[in-house]
Amino acid sequence: MYQIKGKIDSTNAAEFEKELMAAKPSELDASQLEYISSAGLRVLLKLAKAVGNVTVENVRSDVYDIFEVTGFTEILNVKKALREVSVEGCQLIGKGGNGSVYRIDDETIVKVFGEGRTLDYVKKSRDTAQTAFIHDIPCAISFDTVKVGNCYGVVYELLNVRTLGRTIHAEPEKAEYWAEKAARLLKKLHSTEFDEDDFDHQASESVKGWLKTVEDKIPAEDAARIYNAVDRIAVKTNTFVHEDFHSNNIMVQGDELLLIDVDDACIGDPAVDLAGMYTAHEITSSSDEVSLWVLGMTAGESKRYWDRFKEVYFEGMSEKEIGALTFRMKFFGTIKFLYGIHKTDKELSVDKNILTQQIMGGIRQMLDAVGM
Repeated sequence: MYQIKGKIDSTNAAEFEKELMAAKPSELDASQLEYISSAGLRVLLKLAKAVGNVTVENVRSDVYDIFEVTGFTEILNVKKALREVSVEGCQLIGKGGNGSVYRIDDETIVKVFGEGRTLDYVKKSRDTAQTAFIHDIPCAISFDTVKVGNCYGVVYELLNVRTLGRTIHAEPEKAEYWAEKAARLLKKLHSTEFDEDDFDHQASESVKGWLKTVEDKIPAEDAARIYNAVDRIAVKTNTFVHEDFHSNNIMVQGDELLLIDVDDACIGDPAVDLAGMYTAHEITSSSDEVSLWVLGMTAGESKRYWDRFKEVYFEGMSEKEIGALTFRMKFFGTIKFLYGIHKTDKELSVDKNILTQQIMGGIRQMLDAVGM
């Protein structure tokens, strides 16, 4: 990438133009650019006319303001440099599959994504949250994308928040209260419709993605049978699915619940959200140690929360509707559990191959029971 640096103004614009037009780069690194005047901008305009699209990356904030106020952000692809943030010594608020959330100061938190997450993925997460917010889904809106060591993060302005799991653990007598609020929130999400092009996939595609990850761990005929079952039973709708709706991904601010983790949000079968909760509350949270790690609450608190959550969520449904939804929830949830045990780096008390065989036995029984 061609680097431009220092100050570019009328005193050196001619020399800058000579060098730039000789190289004719389409990508410029402006991390060391301190200032650019109208004379320098005209050189960049000439370059754009010569090579087509020009990208100027890593532009510091004060220089970016120059590009923006002169309208050059509409002419060139100008990318602002990411602010660097340190979370050393910061309070860890919560941790999920996609990253960790830290309190930076009294007014802001940052969600730090894992090292494998690209900047494009993080920006997509931010855009998804904004799309959801426009549709009246209670998401915290970010105001900055940052660099945190070797990772990327998103900064949110949130005061006095903690995860739903930690809130329940601090006040276990209110487990049922928060369960009702969470269940009504999820029902609202599952009744909120989007245009198909607002999100890039149906929830059932995520279920097949979990299976794809562990395909080499199970017999080929079992994989084919499960793919077929997912296609047959998954409900395809245009309603919102969070895909990771658990108590470490929900923030409590005052008496309100806010989502800050909508990285994998999509549209489709609501059973996919319930499947994740089923996996967390009924399969993995058998001990206080695991439950505190996964959900931020003890196993007993998890049971009280989940029991009340299901009561509220299933209100108004017929027995037939509840039965069909529960089957999909458990079927998808078991697939997610299979995916989870092979994804995690955490040491398990049972050999993964033995556990996989046990899980597959349960899946076969489920499919036999419904003739699939």
